Amino acid sequence: MTLLITQGPEAASGAVAETYEAVAKLFGRVPNAVRFYSSSPALLAQQWDSIRYYRNHPALSAALLASIRMLVSKNNDCEYCVGFNEALLINMCGQTPDEVAATKADPKATPLAEKDRAMLLFVLKAMATPHAVSKPDLDHLRGLGWTDGDMLDAVAHGARNTAVDILFNTFKIERDF
Repeated sequence: MTLLITQGPEAASGAVAETYEAVAKLFGRVPNAVRFYSSSPALLAQQWDSIRYYRNHPALSAALLASIRMLVSKNNDCEYCVGFNEALLINMCGQTPDEVAATKADPKATPLAEKDRAMLLFVLKAMATPHAVSKPDLDHLRGLGWTDGDMLDAVAHGARNTAVDILFNTFKIERDF
């Protein structure tokens, strides 16, 4: 599963077992992306809190968030996260494999609505060239109806995903989807 020693659902106890139970209710199983964090129960709790926060975000859609993660992970060469988010886009967000492939080839080709596409491109710019982000970028998003909190949350999501990519690549997480 990974180079780390992790707790499987059958052996988990305490807070790890409670988190696994909640994850299994949501996803139908405990994916390697969650089991990975069981080596550090406090980090698992933080990751689960983040998943729940973004899952219930009032403005950032599931398709936008999965697109952010997929493209950030593509740029970070994290095969697990690219594949996981491709599967989410196809199986949970209703995108076709061709649409997902087109988005990977050119993020401007995403089937997301204009507002979400603009946020996606903004996050990708922030991840690649943060010093190049300027007030007109934010004003453009504000003009589309995004709040400053939405922008902060979206960029934080991309940045956090970069950290996850590094962890998964370092400790060799295995695909399980």
